[in-house]
Amino acid sequence: MKCAALVCLLLAAPLWAQTRELDVAPTDGWADTSVDVKAGDTLQITATGQLQYVNAAQPNGPAGLPRGFADLTRVLQLNDAGRGALIGRIGSSTAARPFLIGEQVTTKAPVDGRLYVAINQSAFDQGAGSYHVTIARTAAARAAPVNVTVPFFPKSLLDTIPTRVSDPNGAPGDRVNFIIIGSQEQMQAAFKAAGWVVVDRTQREAVLSGLFASLSKEAYVTLPMSELHLFGRPQDFGYAQADPLRVVASRHHFRIWKVPDQLDGLTVWAGAGTHDIGFDRDQRNNGITHRIDPDTDGERDYIRDSLMQTGLVVKAAYVTPTDPVREAKTATGSSFHSDGRTLLIYLAGTPGGASSTASEAPPK
Repeated sequence: MKCAALVCLLLAAPLWAQTRELDVAPTDGWADTSVDVKAGDTLQITATGQLQYVNAAQPNGPAGLPRGFADLTRVLQLNDAGRGALIGRIGSSTAARPFLIGEQVTTKAPVDGRLYVAINQSAFDQGAGSYHVTIARTAAARAAPVNVTVPFFPKSLLDTIPTRVSDPNGAPGDRVNFIIIGSQEQMQAAFKAAGWVVVDRTQREAVLSGLFASLSKEAYVTLPMSELHLFGRPQDFGYAQADPLRVVASRHHFRIWKVPDQLDGLTVWAGAGTHDIGFDRDQRNNGITHRIDPDTDGERDYIRDSLMQTGLVVKAAYVTPTDPVREAKTATGSSFHSDGRTLLIYLAGTPGGASSTASEAPPK
């Protein structure tokens, strides 16, 4: 049945708007704006004012200072922006990635959450002044929730995926702790949106990337990771998130492999994620290696949270293989533990499209 033109216009129009103003100073950290957003809401944010840093020759506005070589030694919340820039994020999760506001930005919220704003600076920066920030939130028209059915992930397929990766000599290592369902393009787009970067595969690539990063005054965060094997081959991709200055010792990272079998014609990816927290002795050769957080479930759940922040996840769930790994050692000899569950992520673009009310189809 067709609706009258006025009724159709009202149904398509935004529901309501909200405006909020606040001042943000360098000492405020992540300032709570008291603005709650829903996925699809439009945010229009403007900022005025000036800051003066102790070691800066000139004051700067919300766009921040031009990046210089000294920024390579600073740990900034948003590595792609200048010091002193106004930035924002949605949600208080450690996996919430900041975005640049500057003097003005118009953006759509990818997920539900509280809006926070901050000044992009290191913990050691000393600045005076403040920015006056005006936030206009326009609520999107709400469509009725659609129940999307995704393919059931059978235990038989889960058990074809090895529970652990191995080093090139066959020594068992990290636990396989997450599975992604989606094409290569969907997988790469989701991790890019979540702030993950593809690491360099060789030392030569690392030297070139580090050189180009330095010349462009960007901190180098794509340090290579070692080669591990699953399904008899090295990882297809390695991804990382890191503080620029701490990337050598501390970073979130994972390796991911394309699974030989598909799920109802859909591509399946198996990944092993760990969080480097320092250095340790490699018990194979007494060399130096990274020490991982022994609670590997923390990195598994961090990967989940980071992807959920993108709005590109249809469904997240946990499954347990027939022979779960709960206590073991890495290939280098470090102990780790887990509850044995594997994270299962269906990406937007799988049959039915994205929905927060997705359910799983029963076994055929």
